[in-house]
Amino acid sequence: RKGCQGLARAEVWDGAGRAYLGAPLQVRGEGSAALAGALQQSAASATLLIGLPSGGSAAQLSDAAQAWWMRQAQAHFTQRLNHFAPLLGVQWRSLRLSSAQTRWGSAKSDGSIRLNWRLLHYRPAVIDYVVAHELAHLREMNHSAAFWRTVASVVPDYAALRRCLRDEPAPHWDD
Repeated sequence: RKGCQGLARAEVWDGAGRAYLGAPLQVRGEGSAALAGALQQSAASATLLIGLPSGGSAAQLSDAAQAWWMRQAQAHFTQRLNHFAPLLGVQWRSLRLSSAQTRWGSAKSDGSIRLNWRLLHYRPAVIDYVVAHELAHLREMNHSAAFWRTVASVVPDYAALRRCLRDEPAPHWDD
């Protein structure tokens, strides 16, 4: 069975690992305070370089890494909302990021969507399930059989992806 997210719970310190879109990502502090986060990728690994002032602390590294993840989440989720909304025949109006501990997303009938930025730890298919789930609520504001048929119309394997969220929780950050 394919792993849902990649890495389990981990604290952020220099050299720590996290999952980014389901793949391992090492986080490293660099001596340039101007660096807001740069992703370096090779065929074998990926590293997120975070600029820190000289003598920067683990808390500063964790805060900067979280800010980078949130910027990436905003961009990735917007792209996926724009992909799935026309397929479902709905229109979303706004996206807000959440840090909720128990909820991956929510949707309001006015088209506002809220998604948990920690979803970015999971592989793209899992994120797509949550995005499609929330957009499906713009057609069906419940979890009826019609709602699940709507989700299945764009994410046929939604049940397995849903289990990933239950079985492999995203890492906790010190919020």
